[in-house]
Order: sequence, then structure tokens, then C-alpha cells
Amino acid sequence: MLQSPPGFIVRTEAQKAAWDNGFRLERGVRDGWLGYASTTAHGEIWIAAAADTGPWFLALTHPGVVGEFGPPSAPAGLGRPAWVFASAGELHQALDRAYRLAVSLPDLPLKAFQARTRELPRATEAERLVVQRIGQDVFRDALMHYWGGRCPLTGITDPELLRASHIVGWAECDDDAQRLDVHNGLLLSALWDAAFDRGLVSFDDDGRVLASPRLSNEGRRALSLHSIVSISGLTDAHLANLQRHRERFGPFT
Repeated sequence: MLQSPPGFIVRTEAQKAAWDNGFRLERGVRDGWLGYASTTAHGEIWIAAAADTGPWFLALTHPGVVGEFGPPSAPAGLGRPAWVFASAGELHQALDRAYRLAVSLPDLPLKAFQARTRELPRATEAERLVVQRIGQDVFRDALMHYWGGRCPLTGITDPELLRASHIVGWAECDDDAQRLDVHNGLLLSALWDAAFDRGLVSFDDDGRVLASPRLSNEGRRALSLHSIVSISGLTDAHLANLQRHRERFGPFT
């Protein structure tokens, strides 16, 4: 049962968790739930607690974020999917992820790209390259948010060593929506990005690494293929794009 109305401690902890993670617009209290939104991310979050020390409940309104979070673990909150967390620390981690997803999932990157390039000419090759570079910058920022600034294979977090890897290449994409879709990208360390971009490696539907017969033994050792774990958290949209990558560059083993 929720603490209703929320007491001072719950209000204070909920506000801190929300504010620390980018949700600084208060939406009031409804049936024991405290609501917050953001000026930079779509959707609202709603927080509740059973007692001053938890457990904590989080309800989400952004359909894309809900899909990334997976099956709800708590009864619906205000008619929205909800999740339960044992501690305030776990709630903070969930809100960090919710914010990162909310600012990176379609179609915010696409809208940012369109706003920055709306008045730019595209008549010449040089002009089109300027537009493409802007798109790639927007895409990289979105992937940094989506993957939490971390290569999912190596754990590297140095921004200078991370690359925004298109799964289906920029030129092969059907439209700008696909080019700017975070589900068409992986945040990889520089060596992995080079190998993936050239089709020397790919990934199966379980996120396991696949190697091309063209990849040398030296390359396999440099990539530490024997110790790399699979990429977790791939969505159906990721898998559809990865199938196109495998079809373009395969076979793989």
C-alpha cells in the first residue's frame, strides 16, 4: 500500500531523485504519486513509496521508455506501467536511465537534426556533407545518452575513444528518421567501431559477437574475441537493423 498522502521524507527523497536526474518540473500529487517532468525530455515520471525507507515505485508515461524498461514489476500507477525498487539508490539509477532514454529515443534526435538543418542548403556535395556532419553529431549525442556513455562490449567510458556506429550506414538508410534512430546505432570503442563498420564483426539476435572469415588472427586477438560478452538490451528494432548488417557483410561465424 502506498503512503498517501506522501509524508515529508518521501516528498523530499522523491524530489531529490527527480531533480538529480533531470526531472525538475513538478506535476503535483495524485493518489499518493508525486509527478515530475523535464524541459529536455518527453514524458512524465510518477514516484510513490510504501514507507519512508521504501520500497519505491516508479510509473512512466513515455511509451518508448516503457518499452526499454521491460515488463512492469509493480501494479500500475495512475493507469501507467510501474516498477518497484527496494531503495532510493535503485530509484536514482532507474531515473537516470529513464532520462537518458527519454532524450535519445525517437523522435527527439530527428527533431533536433531538422531544427539545426532546416535552413541549410543541400545543392552541392559540400553542402550535403555539412548537413551529414550535423546529423552525425546529433546521432552521437543521442547514442551517448542511450548507452550511458559506455561501450557495451569493452566498458570503455572515455568519450575520445568512443564512436557512434551506424548499424545500417548513413547512405544506406531509408530516410533521416532511420539515420537518427538510436536503435540503428551502437556506441563502440574505436577499434570495435572500425571492425563493425567494415563488416569484420557483427552480432546475432542474442547480442553475441560474430566474426567474419576475413578477420585475421591478429585482429581477433586485438579485439579479445575470446573474452567479449554479448551485448545486452538489444531491442527488436536493433535486431532488424543488425539483420541488414549481417546480410550486407556476411557470412559470419
